[in-house]
Amino acid sequence: MSVELIIKSSQDEVTIAILHSGKLVELHKEKSNNNFSVGDIYLGKVKKIMPGLNATFVNVGYERDAFLHYLDLGAKFKSFNKYTKGVTGGKFNRPDLDFKLEPEIEKTGKIEETLKSNQNVLVQISKEPISTKGPRLSSEISLAGRYLVLVPFSDKVSVSQKIKNTTEKDRLRRLIESIKPKGFGVIVRTVAQDKKVADLHADMTGLTKRWKQCYDELKNAHAPKKVLGEINRTSSLLRDILNKDFSKIHVDDKELYDELKIYLQEISPEKEKIVQYFEGNVSIFENFGIEKQIKTSFGKNVTLKTGIYLIIEHTEALHVIDVNSGKRGKNKDKTQEENALEVNLEAAEEVARQLRLRDMGGIVVVDFIDLKEAANRKLLHTKMKEFMKDDRAKHKIQPVSKFGFTQITRQKVLVQCVKNGF
Repeated sequence: MSVELIIKSSQDEVTIAILHSGKLVELHKEKSNNNFSVGDIYLGKVKKIMPGLNATFVNVGYERDAFLHYLDLGAKFKSFNKYTKGVTGGKFNRPDLDFKLEPEIEKTGKIEETLKSNQNVLVQISKEPISTKGPRLSSEISLAGRYLVLVPFSDKVSVSQKIKNTTEKDRLRRLIESIKPKGFGVIVRTVAQDKKVADLHADMTGLTKRWKQCYDELKNAHAPKKVLGEINRTSSLLRDILNKDFSKIHVDDKELYDELKIYLQEISPEKEKIVQYFEGNVSIFENFGIEKQIKTSFGKNVTLKTGIYLIIEHTEALHVIDVNSGKRGKNKDKTQEENALEVNLEAAEEVARQLRLRDMGGIVVVDFIDLKEAANRKLLHTKMKEFMKDDRAKHKIQPVSKFGFTQITRQKVLVQCVKNGF
């Protein structure tokens, strides 16, 4: 299966499409010059304490104050606070964390006992501003790389649960323990499996350099100020999903083309040649048939070539997808049960695509055509899991009931990547 990344750039935003064998499976949009992207680290200033919400509003330079809940401070908040005061006050003259850590804060603590108005605080954007709301913040800061996630003020090394091989997990854990800097924890990402020592060491070196950049900016910072920016959405996608299946990256902006070439030289030099600058008489999305796919894939009704169609409804509590056989002709040589199974299997593949394409999060209920035989329901469940194996979002798929219902819980990709770096 070939994977292509098509990048359309305009004055206001960059739109990124991921194609699997020519079929659109993911679509991402990023505003140009977005200064409050998920992952950005700011020196903010505490404004209004809200004891009733056990939260506070923080000025990070956005037109509306950002929101920071007590539970998002993180257990190591006092150590982060000590570090912030030490660096901005000139007491710490090195970026390393080789000093005595402060006690962890209680999960049941109160915001007014931990923070004070006008206090400087080091925070990371966990949710971008939307509508009338400012950004959502966290003080559990982490830096994500290609293979690793660096976690300040932690000595723990965690390996992705998706790596099942015990021997490989032990190898990665021992290796990272030997190269990680003191005072930092590390999350080993799934893509680190079977990677060479040199690759992991280079990623660790890159992350520690980014932490030093944060330190250098923090030394002379006056809140509110961004002290470290996350890489752009295009580069972060490459960081998270680039693998041997990638065949081409097409981009219609020369500046972005040059940036991607440089970034690929850093993380995967052998892939640099797959980046191609698009120059054409039509838009890049029209050239690759993406415009047409967008028009047919985002409506309430989604019709497949065989005539099968899905009805997708969104409510406050959940998403509902209804499977219909539509104009698909029945095979007279097969039973009603066999025809129903064929329809369900074809629909299941499209359901998996739609979940990724729309980045649908929360509870999703799929109403398949009824199957009487338990073996067929089990097969449908197995195939559904298979179709969703490439979905980067954390998800669970319940077995199909005898009435044809299956429940899927799925976490949005953006939220998940911010939380744990996978």
